[in-house]
Amino acid sequence: MKHIIVFAGSNSSTSINKQLVTYASQLVDGVSATVLDLNDFEMPIYSSDREQAEGFPKEAIDFVSHLKGADGFIVSLAEHNGAYSTAFKNIFDWASRVEQKTFLNKSLLLMATSPGARGGASVLEMASDRFPRHDANIVAQFSLPSFYDNFSDGKITNEALNSELLNKVKLFKDSL
Repeated sequence: MKHIIVFAGSNSSTSINKQLVTYASQLVDGVSATVLDLNDFEMPIYSSDREQAEGFPKEAIDFVSHLKGADGFIVSLAEHNGAYSTAFKNIFDWASRVEQKTFLNKSLLLMATSPGARGGASVLEMASDRFPRHDANIVAQFSLPSFYDNFSDGKITNEALNSELLNKVKLFKDSL
């Protein structure tokens, strides 16, 4: 059975991106999914001096180990001031030092949501440019605008948006 790793690029206990990515993972039939919480990988802010003096934190090695053991990934990025959240950026910085080709050419469904109408468009644009340089095979992207208007009780309530996500999930699953 194929195995996927799922996480939100947020460390918020009430993360709307974690809600979205968890929902999306439940739509992928016939695979096992592990939902990671970035809070389990908290580590010092990346610095080359720290890396040289202390090596890689155990949390960075563990995070990369999860990625290596997966057949694909579903990631929903939080957008903070138009960019990645600091929590995700730090983990990504450390992980890319442990394994430069961080995403290992595995299939990636890349998503974002936000309370606003743009649905995390800026962070999706940034990630779709950056992640392939770390060997991400982005097979589909999905943006959920106006989260609180379109998501309730653990699912997308807007039929058109839900149908769009189902199509993206199918592309992802077919690529595994």
